[in-house]
Formats: sequence, structure tokens, C-alpha cells
Amino acid sequence: MFELTFLGTSASVPSADRNHPALLVRAGRHRILVDCGEGTQRQLLRSGAGFRRLDRILLTHGHFDHVLGIPGLFSTLRLRRSADTMRIHGGPDTLDVVVRMLAGLWGEGRAPIPLELLPLGRGTVLDAGEFTINCFPVRHRDTDSFGFEFAGQVRRHLLPDHLAALAVPDGPVRKALAEGRPVTLEDGRTIDPEDVLGPPQGPKKLVIVGDAGTTEGLHEHVRDADMLVIEATFLRRDSAMARDYGHLTAAEAAGLAASSNVGLLVLNHISGRYPDEEILVEAREIFTNSRVAIDFDRLMV
Repeated sequence: MFELTFLGTSASVPSADRNHPALLVRAGRHRILVDCGEGTQRQLLRSGAGFRRLDRILLTHGHFDHVLGIPGLFSTLRLRRSADTMRIHGGPDTLDVVVRMLAGLWGEGRAPIPLELLPLGRGTVLDAGEFTINCFPVRHRDTDSFGFEFAGQVRRHLLPDHLAALAVPDGPVRKALAEGRPVTLEDGRTIDPEDVLGPPQGPKKLVIVGDAGTTEGLHEHVRDADMLVIEATFLRRDSAMARDYGHLTAAEAAGLAASSNVGLLVLNHISGRYPDEEILVEAREIFTNSRVAIDFDRLMV
């Protein structure tokens, strides 16, 4: 299961209601930032998420609206005496932007907290056991942009009626059965996991795409996602402007979702030039299960 907190949902110019791009993903014991626009540290506080156990940032690309929050966040983590190593994943050009930004503030090769920079290439970013993160290239102007696929494991849930019928007590016994281990009860009966587990459920899939100039090449990565988070900076009537700036329209994002068997489409990177209602109407004409993200939205996958 993945929990998303939208910390910033604006396009390149923030508004009174939308901060620069940033998204917090909770997965198991991990808390992962996707992008870190200016003001992200305050959004973490306002959302109630805070800074605890935050040790990994995935960067979609190196444009300033997606990375300028990094120095402020690092400065605060230093003041809080965080000893955790912060791992930043990004394309080589994106990491170069981060290195030069930090060097301008703290000196070449220096950072205020322990830091590890990890260049992205197509494939696995993290295998955490209970879930994996893979990345894939995205075309957005002259950047080394990447999208991210979060995939959970196949799961089997305990069946409450079976547990009750077999008088299986709460506590460690049920935990062992959920993990696939047989247990012996106090009355001597042995319970096999197959007696109380439901059928396998497919792994949950979350796909996050930052800025994108086209949907070409994305279908294979987005296909069958339970949730797709992707930009919708322009409306169809301004498609020529969208091409010039290397962004998608709401219609294009919805078309990608409709042709890829997506469960829920969440539109992000919202421009202040349009009312949310217009964006939503355009998307839902093509893909009904669409919504426009706003700051501090919390969604589960």
C-alpha cells in the first residue's frame, strides 16, 4: 500500500493555494520525496508529515521549480542534527544542477548533511522487499527526465470468518499465519496458513510522471497502474503553447490513462491560468475517473 501526500501541485509559477512541485510517498517504513520545489520543508510541516525518517529524494528532472527546495530542507535537517544519509536519485544532468546549487552555498563538494547522489538509469531504483521502485525515461525539453513506478508485492489477506470459525486468537499467532507460517494453538491444533488466507491479490502499482512533452513511450510503463499521477499544465485549446513549452494538456494525460487501463488519473503541475473545473471537465470527457490534485491531498493506493 502506498500513501501519497501532495505537498506542491503548481506549475512553474506558484499561487496562493499551490506550492511548487513536491510529493511525499509513504511505503512500508519508507518516506520518499518525489521532487522538492521551493517551500517544500514548510509544506511538510503544514501537512503534519514533518521531517522524521525522510532520507530519500527522487527527482523527475532538474528544472528549478522541482529542486529549489533542497537547500532549505538540508539546512533545516542540519539544524535538527539529522545523522541520516540523504539519498538523491536523479539523471546525471539533474544531479549536476544539485551539486552546483549546493556548492554555491556550502562550497564545492560539500553539503550540510550526509549526502549520497545516485544517478538514474532505466530500471530498478530501490528494492525494499515489500515494494520496488523502477524508473523510466520521459521526454521533457532538453532534460534527462525520469518517471517512477512503485510496485507492491502480491498479497494474501487473512479471512476474518475463517479465523473466527477456527477460534484463532489475536496477536502473534495471526501475524505468523499472515506471513505464511503454520502455527500450533494452545489446545494442540495446528493451523495451516492455507486454512485462513484468501486468494492472492495483484500487487498495487503507482506511477508518477513529472513534466512531460509527450505521452509517447509512456504506455508500457503506465499500463494497468492503479493510480497515475501526471502533469496537465495546459488545456487542449492551448496545445500549440503546450508543445512550445514541452508540457501536456489535460486531454493528452486523460488519453494516456484511457488507453493504458489506469485505475485513477490524478492531474498535477496545475497552471494558474485555468480554473480546476475546466481541467477536470476536459479530462473527464476522455477518462471519467480523473481528479485534479490540490496541495495537502492525501490519497491511498
